[in-house]
Amino acid sequence: MYRIGEVSAQTGQSTKTIRYYEEINLTPSAERTANGYRIYSEEDVDRLRFIRSARALDFSLEDIEEILAFRDREEPPCQYVMDLMKDHIERISDRIKELERLRGELGHLVDVGLTLPEDIQMKSCICHVIQLDEQTKGMMDKA
Repeated sequence: MYRIGEVSAQTGQSTKTIRYYEEINLTPSAERTANGYRIYSEEDVDRLRFIRSARALDFSLEDIEEILAFRDREEPPCQYVMDLMKDHIERISDRIKELERLRGELGHLVDVGLTLPEDIQMKSCICHVIQLDEQTKGMMDKA
């Protein structure tokens, strides 16, 4: 049996996170010693390690809860996990496309900014390059 600090060290989860997972029922309520300290079993430690690994893969707490529910019912969660991973890959691909678009837009703004005279002072705006880009977008939307 382990105290929460030992579990934290073994799993890489903060004690606050371990308590939170218990609060939202992602982990079972910890047993308590006579003086009220939480104590955890090796099974609890394994569950917390799994949660940490799943979070590192960017699974949501809701997804992890469902995976663990399969396990708790002694049902194989593999197909569910495979479907989650496929969906996650799609979302990542969409995000990469959006980030590439954003990188291109920022690169364009840097190029535009480099062409402006150094003594330009536009005291009425926060940043003339970003404002210029918004004006350019407005003209493109009208076209």
